[in-house]
Amino acid sequence: MKRCASILAAVLLLSLFTFVPVSSAKETWTRVRSKNFLLVGNAAERDIRKVAVRLEQFRDVLTKLLTKSRFNSPVLTTVIVFKSDGAYKPFKPLYGGKPMEVAGYFQSGPDVNYITLTPVSRAENPYAVIFHEYAHLLVGNTVARAPVWFNEGLAEYYSTFDLEDGDKQVLLGKVISNHVFQLREKFIPLETLFAVDHRSPAYNERDKRGIFYAESWALVHYLLLGNKGARQTQLGRFVDLLGSGMAIEESFQQAFQTDLKTMEKELQSYVQRSSYPVLSIKFNQKFEFDAEMQSAEITEAEANAYLGDLLLHINRLDDAEARLRQAIALDENLGMAHASLGMLHVRQKKFAEARQHLERAVVADTRNHMAHFYYAYALSREGMGEGQLISGYPTEAAQKMRAELKRAIELAPNFPESYSLLAFVNLVTGEQLDETIPLLRRALALAPSRQDFAFSLVQVYMRKQDFKSARMALQSIVRNSPDAQLRERSQSLYNNLASMEEQAARYKSDEAASRIVEDAARKDTKLEDAAQPPPPFKPTLKRRVDGEQVRGLLMRIECVGAGAVLHVKVGERLLKMHNATFENIKFTSHVADAGQEIDCDVRFAPKPVVVIYRAAAKAKFDGEVIAVDFVPEDLKLEK
Repeated sequence: MKRCASILAAVLLLSLFTFVPVSSAKETWTRVRSKNFLLVGNAAERDIRKVAVRLEQFRDVLTKLLTKSRFNSPVLTTVIVFKSDGAYKPFKPLYGGKPMEVAGYFQSGPDVNYITLTPVSRAENPYAVIFHEYAHLLVGNTVARAPVWFNEGLAEYYSTFDLEDGDKQVLLGKVISNHVFQLREKFIPLETLFAVDHRSPAYNERDKRGIFYAESWALVHYLLLGNKGARQTQLGRFVDLLGSGMAIEESFQQAFQTDLKTMEKELQSYVQRSSYPVLSIKFNQKFEFDAEMQSAEITEAEANAYLGDLLLHINRLDDAEARLRQAIALDENLGMAHASLGMLHVRQKKFAEARQHLERAVVADTRNHMAHFYYAYALSREGMGEGQLISGYPTEAAQKMRAELKRAIELAPNFPESYSLLAFVNLVTGEQLDETIPLLRRALALAPSRQDFAFSLVQVYMRKQDFKSARMALQSIVRNSPDAQLRERSQSLYNNLASMEEQAARYKSDEAASRIVEDAARKDTKLEDAAQPPPPFKPTLKRRVDGEQVRGLLMRIECVGAGAVLHVKVGERLLKMHNATFENIKFTSHVADAGQEIDCDVRFAPKPVVVIYRAAAKAKFDGEVIAVDFVPEDLKLEK
């Protein structure tokens, strides 16, 4: 998660953006390719190169420190560098109609990762957020079942990366003041900390997650640097055992040769001393990457295509479409713009338009693996009914999808989504199931944290009535997956395996009965749900605000000087929430239709919201409002 913002669990953050044309008389857009990143921006080329150097330095240092980690991500990372905060503003989330003051954010996705920032000097460090999220990518590439405390603690630890002495001295583990303050007030038992998953209140609720992040950071800091690094080697052993498939609890005990109570006492002692060492590593020469970079000016059409694709990935479809159409108007043969616009139309369920643009994309840029993947993805969505379910594909469509995906794999053999989608096509049609097993194993090898690939493999085993392999795969998911929902689903299927296997054996010679058993297996395994292409790409821009929360309907906002009073209906009560400065209220939309009409003394229809507040300083108000989340009506909140 990023420090700059946060979202409620299982909800899609829809940041509000405005469209501003790229072109101006003197504006130049530049593309810089470094060894591991693609950067584009309207900043000066020297500034874009500085950003590239900083990112390459961080990555290179980690390769030297984490020698067993996988650093070659199968997903491209594109960095957009804006020349100024003014140029950046149209791509920031809006609170109360005004851009949020963020220094940078990281937008991850299964097909591309976006980093956005401006090099303009400011108080907030944009790289802390970016380093945190990039560390998540490395953990995901390396550790299949990283527990949440380890994932977030390690990301926080590496977010403090810094260089000194002419870029020859690396500093890691610098103190994060907010975490230290939190730890002075509260401490979570390790048994509780280790039980946290992505659905837990400690991970999602604003008044709980601060201490969760703080203690996760402190534990990783202790294991790496505490007691002169005495447990650092053991932490490496812990990661190795997780990678081998061993359960998290057993891995911990074997690696650290202690129980949770003993480790808890060690951590408490470490925190109480409040003396956090910093790792300082001196290298003989500075980390230089500028010489191997390539740069070139790009067209206005290309710039619009990159920005349109960014907007697509943060789910701002209208703004994205305007950008992409402008790009195509400037260059009708620009394959990347057609590919993105095609995917946008898939999201809109305009499949005829999607096919038209994606066919243009694969012709315009035959060596772009994403164009071939997107084309197959669009074809896979056609004919899907309610809940994105599909029972089969026409032979011609299945053949076309397979051809496009095999071409995508040929062009980019390390991109796991192509293998997954090809497996999905085979799973839906019930064809080439033997060939599908190595496809999913390859996808898992490329992205070990993607346990949804492992569950798809279970589906294949079930279709083949290979119950032994299905049982082993389900046991692994139940034992090791950090995703509680996936564990529950796998456990439910595992519980039904014995009866399904018995029926299959009983009626093996009866073809009709065998088909009945297979249909039952499909239902019990929720094949129609599992056999889906990857979900629509969702943003991960997140923020953290502590306080109490209440859910209700926002009826109106009353202007009171520079401040505001929010009238929120909760059941039969009408609460009045006050803030002396309207601009200090953080507004976030998790729905597409919240609109920009929300303002002081503006009439609007009642909006479902979650309000974050503190105790009111004045008795006439029910609370001091901190933040407002516009949410779907059917959103489930964890208590």
